[in-house]
Amino acid sequence: MIYPIVIYGSPVLRAKSEDIAADYPGLQKLIEDMFATLSEAEGVGLAAPQIGKNIRLFIVDCTPWGDDNPELAEYKKVFINAEIYERSEETGLFNEGCLSLPGLHEDVRRPLSIRMRYVDENFVCHDEEFSGLPARVIQHEYDHIEGEVFTDHLSPLRRNLLKGKMLNLAKGRYKCSYKTK
Repeated sequence: MIYPIVIYGSPVLRAKSEDIAADYPGLQKLIEDMFATLSEAEGVGLAAPQIGKNIRLFIVDCTPWGDDNPELAEYKKVFINAEIYERSEETGLFNEGCLSLPGLHEDVRRPLSIRMRYVDENFVCHDEEFSGLPARVIQHEYDHIEGEVFTDHLSPLRRNLLKGKMLNLAKGRYKCSYKTK
């Protein structure tokens, strides 16, 4: 099933998500559907709040960057109940977009590496460090389960300049090539 993507302005994108247990109903099917939805929308990450589910689940698929970065050719991961507990002091800018904010792209400053705890789709516990593009995508998706969007990381002046565009998104005035709600 391809889910419609929730667009900026929906309260679910501003709510902090809830942990889930291994017996969450239909979890494996949900994960499969999220990967199908992500592929259809041609993105590299998708969090459950972006499909209207207030749970701490997100997926990352960096394979579109595999041609330029061979180490990402098979990079697909599931993150459940994630907690970032360490961020590098060194930061970098990267131009980010978001399926929930179609048409908006901005340079966002984020830590270059992070350390986090999470469980995978089989509820195996992990404690890993991530850097480079995966760290960037993970932080972006992690923001969603914390009730944040990438524009929250912009300067107040930049956010003010984007106010009109964001208001248009919230009012349903946008165009994109994937299903939305």
